[in-house]
Amino acid sequence: MSGVAGGRSLGRPFRWLWSAYTVSAFGTFLAFDAFPLIAVIVLDAGPAQVAALSAAGLAVGAAVAVPLGPWVEFRRKRPVMVAMDLLRCAALLSVPAAYALGVLDFAQLLVVSVLVGAADITFNAAAGAYLKTLVPPEDLLTANGRFEATRWTATMAGPPVGGAAVGLLGPVATVTADAVSYLLSALGIRAIGGREPRPVRPDPAPRARAGDLLDGWRFILAVPDLRLLFLNTVLVNGLIMAVSPLLAVLMLGRLGFAPWEYGLAFAVPCLGGLIGSRLARRLVARYGQQRVLVTAGTLRACWSAGLAFVAPGPAGLVLVMAVEFGLITCAGVFNPVYVTRRLDRTPSDRVARTLSAWSVSGKLTTAALTGLWGLLAGLVGLRTAIALAGVLLLATPLLLPRAEAAGRRAAGPSSMTPVKGEDGVVP
Repeated sequence: MSGVAGGRSLGRPFRWLWSAYTVSAFGTFLAFDAFPLIAVIVLDAGPAQVAALSAAGLAVGAAVAVPLGPWVEFRRKRPVMVAMDLLRCAALLSVPAAYALGVLDFAQLLVVSVLVGAADITFNAAAGAYLKTLVPPEDLLTANGRFEATRWTATMAGPPVGGAAVGLLGPVATVTADAVSYLLSALGIRAIGGREPRPVRPDPAPRARAGDLLDGWRFILAVPDLRLLFLNTVLVNGLIMAVSPLLAVLMLGRLGFAPWEYGLAFAVPCLGGLIGSRLARRLVARYGQQRVLVTAGTLRACWSAGLAFVAPGPAGLVLVMAVEFGLITCAGVFNPVYVTRRLDRTPSDRVARTLSAWSVSGKLTTAALTGLWGLLAGLVGLRTAIALAGVLLLATPLLLPRAEAAGRRAAGPSSMTPVKGEDGVVP
């Protein structure tokens, strides 16, 4: 990883940050769906418990993270990131420890899921704010493109390797590897070095005000550009994730696909994310950020309805791969562009609160839509519920911002310049 953008190095600190993200991303996707797997294999949990584990981890973790956004905003970001990595490491290590002692239970999985979910949101809020101080504005898109490419590479390679590891080493092996990845990430962030200035609250107060908890949402909704991007991304991600359990039931249950075929159907298309993220900067340079944002955002909404027509056998597998490849390629272009636009529009003293509010809303929306679509599938059938989500996605491009200048005027120029000295490290 050279850390070079357009012939100019992004610097040693960025390389350490990117390396830390790479290690933790591969650990996360290596342990993809590890908790549901442990719940089923080790604890004999039923479908209702597995669904509750997924939904509660998202929802309660998001709720716990709400007060942490204002807390992070006026603290040095690197120590917060290191602390969240160590918290995730310790929480995850408790699972193999309890398993080895024979005391692992469903309640522990639920608590760990909540802790990791809250730490994820807090880390990403701090990292996004830190990235804005670490990378010049003109290099933000390149940096976010590198994170996006890393994420899709990890998504493609992690689950198959993780599945093999579970088969060879047991159900908690990937959880242990994920915990170690967070420890290595913390060490990488520590290695960045340098002195990070402590942010100063404009109106110093001994403690956060109650109103601070809502500042992120207030800012998002006050800026037309951000408001539209917020509504679009939260709804699109929620609808895409809501049909994932339904598609698993359809393919693995009713259509008889083997687990390895199901994994292959979603691993191979991740090549599209790698391709899209590599193309994003070139497309923006040629056509402009606004046109790429709207075009890629529109195209990514046009694929999901096709999943309702999946059939058994090789033809069905090819259909799923084609649909997912198109969706993921468009998302690979859209994501780094939208993350860069969001950082551009957000003043430096509001980034952590804004990203926290965004993440909390996304996780709560995904949890709610996942539960709602489960009920809907019981009423109208799996294919109809999947098709309905696809049809609703076709309307989401109406929520994309159409005028680039509007958001810039609303955000104002005064605090747009970052302090020269991360998740764009991918929040």
